[in-house]
Amino acid sequence: MTTNTAFAEIIESTLHGWLAQSWQWDHFPPYGSLISITQSKRTLIGLVHQVKTGSMDPVRHPFAYQKTEQELMREQPQIFEFLKTSFSCIFLGYQENDSLFYSLAPEPVKIHSFVQQASLDISRRFFHNPDYLHLLFGFAHHVDNLDELLLALLKNTAQMSILTHTQLEQFMNTYALLTGNDYRRIKLFLHRAQHISATINPKP
Repeated sequence: MTTNTAFAEIIESTLHGWLAQSWQWDHFPPYGSLISITQSKRTLIGLVHQVKTGSMDPVRHPFAYQKTEQELMREQPQIFEFLKTSFSCIFLGYQENDSLFYSLAPEPVKIHSFVQQASLDISRRFFHNPDYLHLLFGFAHHVDNLDELLLALLKNTAQMSILTHTQLEQFMNTYALLTGNDYRRIKLFLHRAQHISATINPKP
C-alpha cells in the first residue's frame, strides 16, 4: 500500500503503542512499515509489528470452503462482511513544530484517530537517524521477533529508495551497541541483511 490517505483508525492506545482497525479487511499496511497519525500540532509515528485478520462476530468463524477467493466473492460475498483486520504498532517518535523527537509523546494517541501510511518525506527524515532503535529495543518484549521486524524495516526503506549505505552502517553500529556487541547475533543479522544491502541505490 503506497497511498497516504487514511485507511484505519485507533481502537486501543497506550504510551508505547496502539492497535488500529482497517476500514476494509483486505487493506492494511505492510509488516515493518511506518505509519503516522496527525493530532492537532503533532504527528505521531509508529512501526507495524503485527497484523491480524479474523471474524468481527464472536459467534461466526471463517470456514474452509475449498474455493478460491474469486469463487467465494461470486457465490457467498456475505462472508467477507464479517471479517476485520487489525494491526499493532510500536511508538517510535513524533514530529512537532517541524522537529523530530525519538522519544515517547506526552500522551497516548486518541481513540478513533485516523491512521495513514507515513509520507515519503517523513519516512526519509525519520530513518536518517538510527535513534529510533533505542525505543524499538526498549519495547522488544512487545514483538514476537525483533530481528525479523528490523529486517522488514530495512527492506521497506530500501524499496522506498531512502536507505543509503551510510545509514545502513549507522544502523548496524547502533544495533551492535544495543545488543551488547553480541557477535553471534550481529553476524547472523548481517548475513540475512546482505540481500538488502545489495539493493541499495549507490548514490549518496
